[in-house]
Amino acid sequence: MHKLSIKTRKKREVVDITDTVENWLGKKYPDVPGICNLLILHTTAALTTADLDPGTDLDMLDAFEAMVPKLRYRHPHDPAHVPDHILSSLIGTSVALPFERGKM
Repeated sequence: MHKLSIKTRKKREVVDITDTVENWLGKKYPDVPGICNLLILHTTAALTTADLDPGTDLDMLDAFEAMVPKLRYRHPHDPAHVPDHILSSLIGTSVALPFERGKM
């Protein structure tokens, strides 16, 4: 198993990790097809696939934010994190993608 560290700069942002993953796959498995299983372990982050044309990231963030109602959350640690936990659960924390010659 290989661990990638991805840094974010904002509370809500879309980070495209395609090049990072494909660079690693190309070095490790240049001639072998397979399935790349990606998993994110943080409880307020999510992982999915998308066609990231200009502005799509902001459209996705707006849509996700609209999905989670503004409620009075009861999370004992920090109620402000509850919408992020809910979005992570809805979007998901893993994807399995086929790859060949280092490309997904």
